[in-house]
Amino acid sequence: MSETSPLFLGIVSGERRCDHAEVADRVARIASGLHQLGVGQGACVCVLMRNDITFMEAAYAAMRLGAYGVPVNWHFKPEEINYILQDSQSSVLIGHADLLHPLRGAIPAGVTVLSVPTPPEILGAYRIDPDLLGPPDFAIDLESWLTQYSPYDGPVVPQPQNMIYTSGTTGHPKGVRRAAPTPEQTRASERMRALIYGLKPGVRALLPGPLYHSAPNSFGLRSGRLGGALVLMPRFEPEEFLRLIEAQAIDTLFMVPTMFIRLLKLPEAVRKKYDVSSLRHIVHAAAPCPADAKRAMIEWWGPIITEYYGSTEAGALTFATSDDALKKPGTVGRILEGVELRFLGDDGGAVAPGEIGEIYSRAADQPDFAYHNKPEKRAEVECDGFVTSGDVGYIDPDGYVFICDRKRDMVISGGVNIYPAEIEAALHAVAGVHDCAVFGIPDEEFGEALMAVVEPQPGVTLEAADIRRQLKTSLADYKVPKHVEIHRALPREDSGKIFKRRLRDPYWERAGRKI
Repeated sequence: MSETSPLFLGIVSGERRCDHAEVADRVARIASGLHQLGVGQGACVCVLMRNDITFMEAAYAAMRLGAYGVPVNWHFKPEEINYILQDSQSSVLIGHADLLHPLRGAIPAGVTVLSVPTPPEILGAYRIDPDLLGPPDFAIDLESWLTQYSPYDGPVVPQPQNMIYTSGTTGHPKGVRRAAPTPEQTRASERMRALIYGLKPGVRALLPGPLYHSAPNSFGLRSGRLGGALVLMPRFEPEEFLRLIEAQAIDTLFMVPTMFIRLLKLPEAVRKKYDVSSLRHIVHAAAPCPADAKRAMIEWWGPIITEYYGSTEAGALTFATSDDALKKPGTVGRILEGVELRFLGDDGGAVAPGEIGEIYSRAADQPDFAYHNKPEKRAEVECDGFVTSGDVGYIDPDGYVFICDRKRDMVISGGVNIYPAEIEAALHAVAGVHDCAVFGIPDEEFGEALMAVVEPQPGVTLEAADIRRQLKTSLADYKVPKHVEIHRALPREDSGKIFKRRLRDPYWERAGRKI
């Protein structure tokens, strides 16, 4: 690895440094090895890693072959990871050693598993069993494997974006798959990302969010190729975040509102301890941002904080500057060039400006998407060539877009999408549960937190702690409701369906907001 310096050019993770030439060489050799394993255009390579230099290299290597990198949420349980491996038809899984050990028996036949050493900065950030640091016996050590291969020199092929799995309101996660962009789409995308992400040659970017998530993945992969520096954090820690901004002269950030809230909770003396004057562009997305938190951040860092609204499927749709946020508190900005939005009422017709409707979008310069293996799911979210993520909102007379609520039940906690139907299905498998409802309630730190209201079977006594303990055996920890209440009878509509809004609305009314 190269020697460190405040203006190091390359990818940084903890004390490790890999300059651009080293990254390019390792990417080419990983691509050569993957090619020998049969990975080619249109194939999938699953990546199960926390934020790491090797994550970036593996994703770039898949792209070099015209294949899809498939980031896998490392919080997932073995059965959830098994589903993605099978659905994506990946022939290769690349993962941190400690994350692979629990997958014995969950790896489909024919999948080659490459084990990446879990690096020191991740060991320092997470409590990891030291017995899990070596490669499992069903995996190949990636570093030893890599020595066999010279750099790949095959033909240059169109490079698709990573295929991100995003959950639906029902059923299993869905892979959002796009064709590789045309040269014209690539140029348009670069212009848009330069506006939204603030990316330009020589950018010095810091990424505190997880690379398995759609927006940080896009930001990281793009910024890592611009000749500057990309600094990865194994997990967000407020003071360490400020230290890195100063030490690495960071100028560009991608964040989520939860990070703002945690930073603002730091003592004033700690906030003033670090020089953040190098910052020139901060973009946030993924969850609603409280207007007072954004105002406080603008007062601290200056009018360099921007926001965009979009989704994994639709891409970026709107953009808001700091001035927009101060002038129109709560707005997610104006519609981006090349994007069309429709606000549709319950009857499917367009509503007037200022009236609330479900938001449908179409982006002319964005390669269209399909749900991998699930064409029928795409049809469910489409209307006349426009697609929706289920948000409802309105556009005001000045052209500013506001998000009011969600038509579907999705909960966004700390910038992560969570779908109650999956948790409700797991709750129904818990002994003694008659029925249940899962929804989001206000949370000061994460924006929303999961609430589960459970109706026991007649004569059965249930304990909230026991329910959460059982859910942890089948669900990723972040999907386990933070709050569980036991109700003897749930409110129901005449049809017998649970009247979820009667359970949910009082929490939001007390908070004075709807989202």
